[in-house]
Amino acid sequence: MSAPFERFTANFAACVAVFRARCRALLQYRAAAAAGFGTQLFWGFIKVMVLEAFYGNAVSGAPPPMALGQAITYTWLGQAFFQLLPFSTNPDPEVRELIRTGAVGYELARPLDLHALWLARALAARVAPTLLRAVPMFAVAVPLLGMGLPPSLAAAGAWAAAMVGAAALVGAFATAVTSTMLWTTSGDGIARIVPSLVLVASGMIVPLPLFPAWMLPWLDALPFRGMVDAPFRLYLGHLPAGALPGVLLHQALWTAVFVALGRAMVARGLRRLVVQGG
Repeated sequence: MSAPFERFTANFAACVAVFRARCRALLQYRAAAAAGFGTQLFWGFIKVMVLEAFYGNAVSGAPPPMALGQAITYTWLGQAFFQLLPFSTNPDPEVRELIRTGAVGYELARPLDLHALWLARALAARVAPTLLRAVPMFAVAVPLLGMGLPPSLAAAGAWAAAMVGAAALVGAFATAVTSTMLWTTSGDGIARIVPSLVLVASGMIVPLPLFPAWMLPWLDALPFRGMVDAPFRLYLGHLPAGALPGVLLHQALWTAVFVALGRAMVARGLRRLVVQGG
């Protein structure tokens, strides 16, 4: 067995262990998840009322690009998977503090790839809180709040596969954002700019089919569509299950881009990093 392969397997096993340990730690925050669930219900009601008013007062005779029932289900999906999605792409607060204080030197002392370690943390920070919120949201929204189920098993399977791709894409993107901390003092600027951009361009605020037609080609090309819009539309059947290979390819390409970008930023940042202290 070659030395590079041994290093890769050792790093992979270590990152899986970090992911599992981080998930176990985050799953302890049940009270925070309950409070967040209440918040998601509140905002979900507001968005559903806005959509109903919008559809009820439409003046165009043409059929809407998405039926009202689909738009309502899309909204509740967004509330269920809010923690997985781009709202939380701010730089990892713990990594930010490590870099600010110089304690990142302890991270460098570990025999692990730093980018892979941060990626494992980013994935855990999205998967664990989502598990605590998504299950009760489905349990409440499906029978009581107008949320529909996938129209077929094929749609459900395509949605599940696309959500795995979405988690990988968001994790890679969030890690690239965190890597910029090696060049900034506090990270507040990017923490305010990035979430607003991603929330709008992903479809989290308004489903992308409801945007003006001239914007759709640009929104489809951006990576953010693969985080929210494409998986949700597969769930609805608004995109046929046969569109899954194209969705996964789009997600995989952008995930690779963000992984390469993040690794390059980490490698270059470490070459110029100076940790002061005794």
